[in-house]
Amino acid sequence: MLPLLLASSSPYRRELLQRLRLPFAWSSPDIDEKRLEHEPPEALVKRLAQAKAQALATAHPEHLIIGSDQVAVLDEQVLGKPHTPERACEQLLAASGKSVTFLTGLALLNTHTGQCQVDCVPFTVNFRALDRACIERYIQAERPLDCAGSFKAEGLGISLFQSTSGSDATSLIGLPLIRLVDMLLHEHVSVP
Repeated sequence: MLPLLLASSSPYRRELLQRLRLPFAWSSPDIDEKRLEHEPPEALVKRLAQAKAQALATAHPEHLIIGSDQVAVLDEQVLGKPHTPERACEQLLAASGKSVTFLTGLALLNTHTGQCQVDCVPFTVNFRALDRACIERYIQAERPLDCAGSFKAEGLGISLFQSTSGSDATSLIGLPLIRLVDMLLHEHVSVP
């Protein structure tokens, strides 16, 4: 088996990948994550996931490199990471009582063969009706400033949801493990 490399600095993605009990290393790719003009969100996450994997290919030959990228889409608008409590509050107020679709791009690059599998896994979150006080308490408690959509589904953020739908709940956290296992099996990697 070629060594696995996760092209991400995200602790959330590292925690998810550990669930598969496969040895892996990680490294942060240095790419421009700016959205291209008129680029659809699905195309954006697929392009960035592949770019992250390819950014590490030269330095890591003979590897399987995993790239992933995620955006949240609300009313056809892309929500990024809020970075500030004020922006997080704005995002969650906008999502109150609505559905937000999270699109997670996934790429698996075999640097030996040059083959790259790329996909996009959607997951929808239906938010409860939220008031400003509730949102501010949540932001203070969890500080979700580095998360697309301003919440952490693996933590207290789950309390903001009315319901969810999608084929892979791990995609909501940023690394769709069900689809990744499919890709790894295609590369003849046995996952317990």
